[in-house]
Amino acid sequence: MKVISACLVGCQCRYDGDDNLIPAFQQMVEQGEAVFVCPEQLGGLSTPRPPAEIVGGTGEDVLDGKAKVLTNQGVDVTDQFLKGAQQALKMAQLVGAQEAILKERSPSCGSALVYDGTFSGDKRPGDGVTSALLKRHGIAVFSEETYANKDRQK
Repeated sequence: MKVISACLVGCQCRYDGDDNLIPAFQQMVEQGEAVFVCPEQLGGLSTPRPPAEIVGGTGEDVLDGKAKVLTNQGVDVTDQFLKGAQQALKMAQLVGAQEAILKERSPSCGSALVYDGTFSGDKRPGDGVTSALLKRHGIAVFSEETYANKDRQK
């Protein structure tokens, strides 16, 4: 069983109310191979919502209390990101998920790159908050960009 970012299966839950549909991932859910989650909605954020980025580090740093998640208007949404990550982990554990396919560059779901906190479009290496938490609990995390090559990464 897998967990997949809800936006990748066609749910219009991105910050701007759009999706990032990839039909193959939608098919996994339809065939009962995966469940979908949107950590930001699970954390209580609305859709649409102001864009947010991790300021002062990565998702690991947010989990450790060393960085925050702020909107482009300066509103601190760290608590919602932490709550959403915990809820996504709970879902993953409930279904026995061993893998997650999450949206790259998202402050929740990024697994190799996240936006750098300047709202300039620049990116830095690192995990989003949910990716970092899932990894800490032994769940392999891939992005929509790396999942096809996952067997070569081992």
